[in-house]
Amino acid sequence: MFIQTESTPNPATLKFLPGQTVLELGTADFPSAEAAAKSPLAKRIFAAGGVTGVFFGNDFVTVTKAEDTDWPHIKPQILGAIMEHFQSGQPVMEGEASGGGHAEHTGEDGDIVRQIKELLDTRVRPAVAQDGGDITFHGFDRGVVYLHMQGACAGCPSSTLTLKMGIENLLRHYIPEVLEVRPVAA
Repeated sequence: MFIQTESTPNPATLKFLPGQTVLELGTADFPSAEAAAKSPLAKRIFAAGGVTGVFFGNDFVTVTKAEDTDWPHIKPQILGAIMEHFQSGQPVMEGEASGGGHAEHTGEDGDIVRQIKELLDTRVRPAVAQDGGDITFHGFDRGVVYLHMQGACAGCPSSTLTLKMGIENLLRHYIPEVLEVRPVAA
C-alpha cells in the first residue's frame, strides 16, 4: 500500500491519501482523541502522539499536529497507523458514520437556505476538500450565514480570507439576501 501525502494551506495539517475509499458518504471530524471513540482508524492516528485533530473525507485523511510537534517526528507513525488500519480489515467507523452534512433549517428562509446549501455543495465543498477540509452550513439569521469549518480548514491561517473574500462574495453574488458569512465553532 502506498500512501501519498499533500500539504494543505494550514501548516499544522497534512492530507494523507491512502489510494482507497475512507468514507463512503459524508465526512467525519475528530477534534480530540476522546471524540475518536467510534473510529478505530482515528484512535490509531491519535495514538501516534502529537496529534490534535483527525478528519476523514471520501478518499483522504487530514491530520492536525500539536504546535510543539514537528512533522518529521510524527509523519512516519501516522503513515504506519493508516497502513496498519487498512491492512487489518477493521472498519473506519464503528456503528453509524458521522453525517458530515449541513445543519437543518426550518423557517421562512427555507428557499434561501436551500440555495445556500446548493452553492456550498456544488462550488465550495469540492474546493475545500482538495485542501483536506470541509465547510458545512450551520445557520442563517438576518442576512448572516454561519458556517462550520472542519479538517484542514479549522484553524487555517487563510480561513478568514477564504470565508470573507471567497465564500461570502460567492454567496452574495448569487443570493442578494446574504449580507455576511461568519464562522462558528463546533
